[in-house]
Amino acid sequence: MDFRQRKMAKSLISNFNIKKIKKNYKDAIPFDHVVIDNFWKKEVAKNLEREINNFNNDKKYDVNVYDNAIEKKITCNDYDKFPSTVYTAFSYLNSLTFLNVIKKITSIKKLIIDVGLHGGGLHIHPNGGKLNIHKDYSIHPKLKKERRLNLIIYMTKNWNEKWGGDLELWSHDKIRNKPLNLVKKIKNKFNRAILFDTSQNSWHGLPSPIKLPRGKKRQSMAVYYLSEPRPKSDNRQRALFAPTKKQEKNKKILELIKKRSNLKTSTEVYRSK
Repeated sequence: MDFRQRKMAKSLISNFNIKKIKKNYKDAIPFDHVVIDNFWKKEVAKNLEREINNFNNDKKYDVNVYDNAIEKKITCNDYDKFPSTVYTAFSYLNSLTFLNVIKKITSIKKLIIDVGLHGGGLHIHPNGGKLNIHKDYSIHPKLKKERRLNLIIYMTKNWNEKWGGDLELWSHDKIRNKPLNLVKKIKNKFNRAILFDTSQNSWHGLPSPIKLPRGKKRQSMAVYYLSEPRPKSDNRQRALFAPTKKQEKNKKILELIKKRSNLKTSTEVYRSK
């Protein structure tokens, strides 16, 4: 770690008890994960929240829009569009300095950074926003590396639990390759980070539409870490969604899920604006 990286780390993130975080990560069910509160330093979190709010409300930015029966959200992973503090924060999360922190927590030694933020970046859920329970893509469609870890940081102040927005973690049905039981809900709390393994049949999502007052949105930052593909890794290059109970017999939604999970047809279910 050079002086500039040390200075950046000291100025951005809180001091973590790595030993405690590592234990909590490995002890977690239904798959390896850990919650880290007060992730960014207070002033950094404040600036990030302000910039993301302004970014979210500025109509000039091109974003990816998902608005269908299985996901409703807006995303942006373009560094050129990020405001100053957001740009710096993502640069740090994708630095070798922070990657070493992640390696210590997870004991995954040969992790790889995705500087392109494929599938990551800013994630914004408006009123009615949702994300069916799903498993993330396994193989990066461009780098051909295996996706191993997600880091998500919630960036909405004064969140009311009545609005919903919990991240749900589900167990795995090995026979039918679908989510089995809801095991845990993680509250949407400002400046809370969740780090989890995506390669352990890690079903997760936000299946119930959030109910928000005017002007409020569920905002988060997302970064993913990769490794060389392991012998038994799934070759899937897009997320695999599960229908909700009410959607299980809906042929149109089942066809939508099929398209969304296929690299060649996935872009048919979302648009850019």
